[in-house]
Amino acid sequence: MTHMNPTAIFWPMNFHVLLVFGIYVLISVRRKKAIAAGSARASQFRENQVEPPESLFVRNNLNNQFELPILFHIGCLALFLTGNVGFVAVALAWVFTLSRYVHSYIHVTSNRIRYRQPAFILGFLALGLMWLVLALGLL
Repeated sequence: MTHMNPTAIFWPMNFHVLLVFGIYVLISVRRKKAIAAGSARASQFRENQVEPPESLFVRNNLNNQFELPILFHIGCLALFLTGNVGFVAVALAWVFTLSRYVHSYIHVTSNRIRYRQPAFILGFLALGLMWLVLALGLL
């Protein structure tokens, strides 16, 4: 396994975190627009049971960032802690992160499954391969 600076694994993680913060900003903007347009009331976000159409896709995407990406962050930390950060692991981490950006963009705009699903699958496979790299590195 080709080793590199092990801290390189943290850059894709940082870029994913940046995406999550961006989605939080976007949901805030979309919710404020919904309130201004009269399709939502500020009080309805207290219990967050009804999301206006303007921000529904964004809320769903935000939820997605705390599903599969949890395994990504844990995997990156495990690779770092076990000394298994190499070129392949870092490349797979970047593929995962970039696929999340593409997936998110599609999700919060057109939300076309036809386009969103391949981005998800790419990230899913990259993440699975990251965990395989970790498992093989532990042998």
